[in-house]
Amino acid sequence: QGVSASRAQLRGSTPPSTPMVARPRSPPAEARPPKRLATDVEKTKFPVLDWKPPARPFAHLEEAYRRQAICEPVLVGRACSLVPLRVDHAEALFNAFQSRATTATTQDVWKFLPSGPYDSPAQLNKWIEEVALPAKDMFFMAVFNGPEPSNAELVGFIAYLRIQPELGSIEVGHVTLSPRLQRTRAATELQFLLMRHAFELGYRRYEWKCDAANVASRRAAARLGFSFEGVHRQAMVNKGLNRDTAWFSVVDGEWPALRTAFEQFLEDSNFDSITGAQQVALSDLTAPLLSARDPVFSQAVTTTP
Repeated sequence: QGVSASRAQLRGSTPPSTPMVARPRSPPAEARPPKRLATDVEKTKFPVLDWKPPARPFAHLEEAYRRQAICEPVLVGRACSLVPLRVDHAEALFNAFQSRATTATTQDVWKFLPSGPYDSPAQLNKWIEEVALPAKDMFFMAVFNGPEPSNAELVGFIAYLRIQPELGSIEVGHVTLSPRLQRTRAATELQFLLMRHAFELGYRRYEWKCDAANVASRRAAARLGFSFEGVHRQAMVNKGLNRDTAWFSVVDGEWPALRTAFEQFLEDSNFDSITGAQQVALSDLTAPLLSARDPVFSQAVTTTP
């Protein structure tokens, strides 16, 4: 009877409920990726028709460059010219970085660079001979502040870096401008000449990279039309200090409009015939062309009452 009662009780009882399984909740709307994300990503996969890896810059001169046998400029503008760097440029370059500048200003030129400062022409000579000239993926050029080097001053040097024809990518860097060249029309023109030459060769990507702490270089990148791409954290150690590296670029599709902006800025009519002061700033012409802005200059400035 006990068994029968138990069965009766079971027959009349309610069966145990099945445990509820919680369904995952959808993330809040603000946490979901935008619907356009997939479309934006797909836009990066476009056909590149009839493109071939370009030549290296001045490829026909590389042997002579290594032998320091080139005296003629490889790029010439109205206010500057660029000549492949040679060891015998060292003394004039050293003097250019010492003249018309305080020690502090001279030190600032080298602060974020992997080389320098130098205490003598001999030290700079050694760096050119042992580091700059042997580098296989670089091409260093001395900068003169006139179209004819024989009638101009040697006022700085600059280089093509990370020359990668197979990827269609090239970098401008080691921008080392003496106080006499800084903030001049020639300083802008030399950047234009180098950028134009790279795109005319067929490179698809033109890079600018700098120490993320180098605000002046980041500002220069934006002024010259380079779009911000991001910061590589702890990218290297430079002179005993951590270096985060900020990346910028111009791509070939952006070049036609940017070229027009440079040409408009560099026109004689844009500079006062007496003072040389610019009428229209290059940054006003390039700002609308940037595909991404550096957040360092986009943050709102707040003041404490």
